[in-house]
Amino acid sequence: MVCLDIDDTLIDCTAAIRLSLRALTGQGDLWPLWDLITEEHVALVVAGEIDYATMHHKRTECFLAEIGILADEDQVNGFERRRREILTRSWQLFEDVLPCLEWLRAAGVLVAAVTNASGAHQRKKIADLGLARFFDHVAIAGELGVAKPDPAMFHSVCLGLGCDPAQAVHVGDKLDTDAIGARDAGLGAVWLDRDGIAERAPAGVHTIAGLDELPELLVSEFAKLGVPVQRATETPAFTVRNSVL
Repeated sequence: MVCLDIDDTLIDCTAAIRLSLRALTGQGDLWPLWDLITEEHVALVVAGEIDYATMHHKRTECFLAEIGILADEDQVNGFERRRREILTRSWQLFEDVLPCLEWLRAAGVLVAAVTNASGAHQRKKIADLGLARFFDHVAIAGELGVAKPDPAMFHSVCLGLGCDPAQAVHVGDKLDTDAIGARDAGLGAVWLDRDGIAERAPAGVHTIAGLDELPELLVSEFAKLGVPVQRATETPAFTVRNSVL
């Protein structure tokens, strides 16, 4: 089984969010500030202190205050509504996504989406961009009440698709949340470093610069990554080291 993160792994969320913030504030690149505030507020969700709806409101309120805009509740809600409208029109897949997903389907490998976002929002995004047909399972933190890097998040996917963690590989753009989290949960771990940070990955974590590199990695490092579970009804498409990929 191959698990894939969604935001900034399959969908270029950073570009869409940058566009929306620029359109609404008229200011330059506010993405680093937004990302920092988002991480702080998502941590509260993961800790069980607030829900996703509250997080969205508080995050926007905090962001506006940081850039010098003291907004009341209606203004915060209006900003968030307009931001989502722009995002809905701006989501785009990275160019390497569909070829990679088609390869995994052709190989008969089970594919799961594993995301820390909220449920309805993320499912709509997946459906609108035509990704739903590729996934055998979708695990969303907002629906499960647990989030990456908690091992329970990864293990819930393995349980849902009937495979051992050692038979699964997780791929995501965040080194700590995705790659190290997956490794510590017993899965094969792949860090998608699209930005070429050049940070040395720790032991047990593989690094790729794009999803076009994933098929070769799954084949060449097969023994280390474990055996991706295959759909029982499909004919094996690839055989590596006497095991089916």
